[in-house]
Amino acid sequence: MPPTGTYHHGDLRAACLRAARELLEEDGSAGLSLRAVARRAGVSATAPYRHYADRDALVSAVAAEGYRELAGHLAGAHPAPVTPDELAAVAVAYVRFALDHPALFRAMFAEPCDPTSEERVAATAAISEYVRGIVRAAFPGADAEALSTAIWALVHGLAFLHLDGKLDSSAPEVVAAQVTTAVHALFQASPAFRTAAATRTAD
Repeated sequence: MPPTGTYHHGDLRAACLRAARELLEEDGSAGLSLRAVARRAGVSATAPYRHYADRDALVSAVAAEGYRELAGHLAGAHPAPVTPDELAAVAVAYVRFALDHPALFRAMFAEPCDPTSEERVAATAAISEYVRGIVRAAFPGADAEALSTAIWALVHGLAFLHLDGKLDSSAPEVVAAQVTTAVHALFQASPAFRTAAATRTAD
C-alpha cells in the first residue's frame, strides 16, 4: 500500500476511484465510504475530500465511469443497430455488462448520487442519446423520446431481473437466448415494429 501523502493532485482522484471500484466489487455499496476509500488508497482520511465533497459525489464519479464503460460495451456489440438481431445483440451486451459488473451496475442505477455532478450528467446523457440514435435509425418517424424510454426500460428491466435471480443467468448462452427472445417478441407484438424492421432490413 502506498504511503500516506504520496499522491500528487493528478493521481489522487484516480487512486480514489480505483479504490472505490475495488471496494464495490468486494463488499458492495455497504462497504463504500470516503474513509474506506482513503484506507484502501493509502492516503490520509481527509485526502479524498479534495475531490469529493461526500459519499454521493464519490458514487457519482464511479457511476460516470460505469456509464462510459457501458457505452463502449454497447457500441462494441453493434455501433448502429437497425435490425431485430442487431438490437438484440446490444440488449444482450447491456445485460451482460450488468451481470459482469453487478456492484458497479447497482451503484450506477440504484445508489444515491450527486444531482449536480456534471461528469455523471454528461455520461448518462451520452447513453440516452445513444439509445435515441438507435430508435431514430431503426424506426424513422417514431417518437424517439418515448420509444427510446420504452426500449431502455425493457432492457434495463431484463438486466435487473437477471441480477436479482428472477431469470436464469446460469450461463451466458442462457442469458443471451432469454434477452434475444424478449427483444424479438417486442418486434413481433407490434405491426408498426414489424413494418419498420422489414423496411430497414430490405434497405
